[in-house]
Amino acid sequence: MRVTLRLALLLTAPPLLWAGNAVIGRMLVGSVPPLTLNFARWAIAAAILLPLGWRALRDPAAIAARWPYLLALGVLGVGTYNAMLYLALVTSTPINVTLIAASMPVWMLAVGALGFGVRPGARQAAGAVLSLAGAALVIARGDFGALARVQLVAGDLYMIVATIAWAIYSWLLVRPPASMRPPERPAWNWAEFLLIQALFGLLGAGAMATGEAAFTDPAPIAWHDGRVLAALAYVAIGPAIVAYRCWGLGVMEGGPALGAFFGNLTPLFTALLSAALLGEAPRVYHGAAFALIVGGIVVSSRSPRR
Repeated sequence: MRVTLRLALLLTAPPLLWAGNAVIGRMLVGSVPPLTLNFARWAIAAAILLPLGWRALRDPAAIAARWPYLLALGVLGVGTYNAMLYLALVTSTPINVTLIAASMPVWMLAVGALGFGVRPGARQAAGAVLSLAGAALVIARGDFGALARVQLVAGDLYMIVATIAWAIYSWLLVRPPASMRPPERPAWNWAEFLLIQALFGLLGAGAMATGEAAFTDPAPIAWHDGRVLAALAYVAIGPAIVAYRCWGLGVMEGGPALGAFFGNLTPLFTALLSAALLGEAPRVYHGAAFALIVGGIVVSSRSPRR
């Protein structure tokens, strides 16, 4: 597969935008409660998507006939994943969060085997072990010997939950019910499909934000603050819409294996942005963890020799 400049840009933009999402989420800690941030992000994204995807709402019967599946996608991909990510950033660093998220191959294989009957091959299992070792190195803060006595911070646990939710979400996209496969699938384009997911996801995100306001005592949000408004605009437009579209085009053109390699640039971009904007310089174990995770991707995606 020849990597053109256009393809490289399409697959590089999403990791950079996702890295920015983690850094912005960390910067807003104390200014906007994490669950409220998630709800506000997707409410803005849905409002932006509405002019692009409103045609799908003209056929409510098609949506109602598929609501369990669409609700699951929305709650997992829009509600749970992003809510847990922003919660994780309250007590963990953007570098840790994105490195733990890069252990996705492990959870993809586990969900595929347990929920969809897809057994991993030997290379996939070996790659998953390397990726898991990278995530474990982050959790142990660079000391594998400390794993036996490590005490996970809440952010690490939230990010593990987020990663599992995203793995289930991804498998549901790959293995949809018959009503979401041709020829029964409605002719929704990317904006229409994302808008429907966002609207269903806002049900869960709204419930979480309401619970956060009812059971915690968050500080008042300075909605008039230009910094807060700019951050909200970024997380709603960049990671939620632009990255989604670029990733879809890039994966369709270059394939999922190439996409996975580019996707693991997210921790690298996060480390650079964290150092520049937050003063959180990466440690040596972050580099080792990144090497293990990328090594896992390379091993699992290589074709066996004949």
